[in-house]
Amino acid sequence: MTTTAKFLAVNIDCAEPGRLAEFYATVFGYEVQHVEDDYAGIGDGAVTIYFQKNTERKPAAWPGPDKQFHLDVRVPDVEQAVKDYLELGASKPDFQPGGEHWTVLADPEGHLFCVCPTRD
Repeated sequence: MTTTAKFLAVNIDCAEPGRLAEFYATVFGYEVQHVEDDYAGIGDGAVTIYFQKNTERKPAAWPGPDKQFHLDVRVPDVEQAVKDYLELGASKPDFQPGGEHWTVLADPEGHLFCVCPTRD
């Protein structure tokens, strides 16, 4: 039998852990739980996201084959959320495969995330 693991957290490489932690804490409504020069963490008690300093990381071209992951988030109003996240420092790539269903954004360091509507 294979050992069953319990998900602990996801770690995201970035140049400025504190800045990215603040960005995602605002997006998700999480608390910044830890910040230092090389590492930061946010969470809500159930989910944790860590940000680890990697100054050599380069954002993957979008669209392109180098993208390793992206986050999907659900919001009640995609148009308003996109506006809010752009004001926080996200950017909106030209290539948008979701049409009117979802919007692809990039966080301040170029990590992609999709803003999706909540399900009824």
